[in-house]
Amino acid sequence: MKTIKILYWVFTALFAAFMIFSATGNIMVDEQSVKFLGDYLKYPVYFIPFIGWAKLLGSIAILVPGFPRIKEWAYAGLFFDLAGATYSLLAIGTPASQVAGMVLPVALGSASYWLYHKKLKQSQTH
Repeated sequence: MKTIKILYWVFTALFAAFMIFSATGNIMVDEQSVKFLGDYLKYPVYFIPFIGWAKLLGSIAILVPGFPRIKEWAYAGLFFDLAGATYSLLAIGTPASQVAGMVLPVALGSASYWLYHKKLKQSQTH
């Protein structure tokens, strides 16, 4: 049980850190976010802070103990963000080799989600 908890917190912290880091520039609508999301992906600029706040709130939700329903929605939202980003990159013709970097956050999030459910199941049996 202890190993599952440790792994859960490691993967969850890494996933949340990645998402928070990517959210910060979006919230501030910094030049890099506008260039990437606005100019490159053609998202409207007003969408940039919205997606940043959503990523930040979702990341906080997966870090806060308890609140299982909110946590499920947060994981879903964060995965929709990653899926949407991956699809957007592919849709505009970005080479798959450049999109391959999306595997890391998806893997971190998947591991965090899987370990979250494994931890829940173990806590229900003890």
